[in-house]
Amino acid sequence: MKLILKQLNKMYGENHALRDFSYEFNEGVYGLLGPNGAGKSTLMNIITDNIRESSGEVLFNDINIKSLGKEFRRVLGYMPQQQSLYSNYTLIRFMFYMAALKGLERKEASEHIDMLLKLVNLYDVRHKRLGSFSGGMKQRVLIAQAMLGNPKVIILDEPTAGLDPKERIRIRNIISEIAFQKIVIIATHVVSDIEYIAKEVLLIKKGQIVAAGSPYHLCDEISGKVYEIKTTKESLGDIGKTYKIGNISRDEDNIYVRIVSNKAPSDLSYQPLKPNLEDLYLHYFDEVVAI
Repeated sequence: MKLILKQLNKMYGENHALRDFSYEFNEGVYGLLGPNGAGKSTLMNIITDNIRESSGEVLFNDINIKSLGKEFRRVLGYMPQQQSLYSNYTLIRFMFYMAALKGLERKEASEHIDMLLKLVNLYDVRHKRLGSFSGGMKQRVLIAQAMLGNPKVIILDEPTAGLDPKERIRIRNIISEIAFQKIVIIATHVVSDIEYIAKEVLLIKKGQIVAAGSPYHLCDEISGKVYEIKTTKESLGDIGKTYKIGNISRDEDNIYVRIVSNKAPSDLSYQPLKPNLEDLYLHYFDEVVAI
């Protein structure tokens, strides 16, 4: 099973939202990582055939998805970024409605819906109206509806947007559970969403892939560029003007600043650190900002 993107371009007037975007996805979890406006949602909408590309094509098992039509939509699950739910619907009514849109028989849908609502821990509130749900509960509803029909390709656009840390962890665990023998693509600008569950990460900037690969190999590429500086409150401002800062911590006597830099801060007291995905994000996307 494979999903292939070939030379995708998308123009919005003069804005080149995607530029010669090509990649091949196989079974596993993939993270699309980049700042807002990088082109992640545009890419998601092209894969799900919600918008048309300006040029290029999307292939599922070597066949253009436009030629597949309904056959591709049957194997596709999509969680949009916006929580556009019918607030007067109960959860169970909404799920049956979405199942009908996907062409599922009622008996098959009933069994599948019960299983999915238990998976996302919403079975006990299935008769409550969606308008009464919290943001985290609504996100779990959107994941559940994306899973209807046991899709082979699952697209999740900012699945943890606006959620507290507990809900983020819950949703990451759900994604790990549903990913077996599927292609799962997650678009996000939150590093922790994908750091421990993604097989491969694509870093996207201005509609292009700037780096791609496993989190381990990507982080290894910036080995020797991450440092911890020991400093004082008085010197913190100067460090912020010079280096990309990832984290600041302190004890009774000192302040410790995690930085990403192409050169060692030899004029300061420092020690090298092992890079993580957050450092990688900072390396590619963040500018030096004064504190």
